Amino acid sequence: MVEAVDLDLGQARAFVAAAEELHFGRAARRLFLTQQALSKRIARLEDALGVSLFHRSGHAVELTDAGRRFLEPGRAALRAADRAVAAARTEIRPLRVDVWGHLYGPMRTLRAVLDDAPALGVELGASRDLPTAVDALTRGSIDLGFGRVHATADHAFTDHAFTDDALTDHAPGEDAPGEDAPGVDAGAGGEFAPAFAHRLVRLEPLDVVLHPAHPLAGGARVRPADLRSSVLWCPAALDRLDFLRRFAGRFGIAAEAAAVNLGLEPLLERPRADPRYVCVLPAEMVLPADAGLRGVRLVEPTPLYAWSLLWRGEPCAAGRSLLRAFAETAARRRWLEYAPGRHWLPAADHAWLTGSAGRHGP
Repeated sequence: MVEAVDLDLGQARAFVAAAEELHFGRAARRLFLTQQALSKRIARLEDALGVSLFHRSGHAVELTDAGRRFLEPGRAALRAADRAVAAARTEIRPLRVDVWGHLYGPMRTLRAVLDDAPALGVELGASRDLPTAVDALTRGSIDLGFGRVHATADHAFTDHAFTDDALTDHAPGEDAPGEDAPGVDAGAGGEFAPAFAHRLVRLEPLDVVLHPAHPLAGGARVRPADLRSSVLWCPAALDRLDFLRRFAGRFGIAAEAAAVNLGLEPLLERPRADPRYVCVLPAEMVLPADAGLRGVRLVEPTPLYAWSLLWRGEPCAAGRSLLRAFAETAARRRWLEYAPGRHWLPAADHAWLTGSAGRHGP
């Protein structure tokens, strides 16, 4: 008679992720765990089952015969658990979506999608930033988040492609040799589950906003490298603004920041008062009528701001509908056009789009 085992879903989820990745670092990032926490979960599962699930040799990881036998039933158990949770939480209510990155106008993009899908009931809210949205998703107070998703000191995100069948395809980044993947400290041992996923839904071109007296204001186009004699004015400290920090660093542009992010109009006061200062904003954003500034197209390359939808675990039915609506609107409006060389993205966004992020490494 086979001894009964109370299967720990967190341990099973760690095993399935590692079995699909065949790489503990990537599996840890996928589940928002430290690599050490992931290894401990798998070790506890192996102890409970009384078998080894992986052959480990240096950086190489392979399934044992027992691991191969356990993989599909393990997946099925996780799917059943997710369905059970979803069934218990099912209720008739609007889809709760928080946005961040307010200075760049996330509501413009959401409005375009919701106008194309008027039957979707969505309750919009605001998170201060990405970590705040992650916390709201963890607490279950929202269903999805919308903004720019990027790695931080406490979060290492993995991009996931969405299909109607599963959230399985993804493009992980490469590990540094011998380096543990960072995780989110959300409990004993820094463990964080179920997994998060995000889907890139829009790449938005940016313009530079200049004072009419700025030497480059008279042209129809400006190259980012031409801004090296200017000062990039930012709405908050650069350590909180991943995109602008990387943009300024990539093109050698000096940057300064306001003490507090008070919104668009206060941000524009600096370039309006001093022509040395410039801002970078979405090209389709309409400047205040009395701004006294002009937007000029950035080219060679054009920087793109990457907007993503972020969710936790398995999206609910309404969440899937919103993801499909985004995909349809993005295709129709050509929101995801990207040409390396002609466009610029931070390295993580570029790697996901071009598939260069080490899909086949150990």
